[in-house]
Amino acid sequence: MWILAKRLWSVFTEDMEHCYFTGTPNCHRHHIFYGSRRQLSERYGFVIPVAAHLHEFAPGSIHDNPNKGLDLKLKQMAQAYFEEHYGTREEFRCIFGKSWL
Repeated sequence: MWILAKRLWSVFTEDMEHCYFTGTPNCHRHHIFYGSRRQLSERYGFVIPVAAHLHEFAPGSIHDNPNKGLDLKLKQMAQAYFEEHYGTREEFRCIFGKSWL
């Protein structure tokens, strides 16, 4: 029996095979809102391909520096997209827990 991998998509790019920032191939798919909000990231397209070193392997990477630097930038990008395409800031807060803008 084959189990198919989930098809992740992004509101920020159609190319999920190359890092959004560097163009590096074979990158990680980062859920902008992770942990308990991972499924919400998938539902709204807040997943983005990033090079491994930007994701979790280098000092200052997304998971090394939560809610700051690149992680904060991505959350702000996602919230701005939400407010332009899906709903209000209050609706965003209700869904994602807080405002990043």
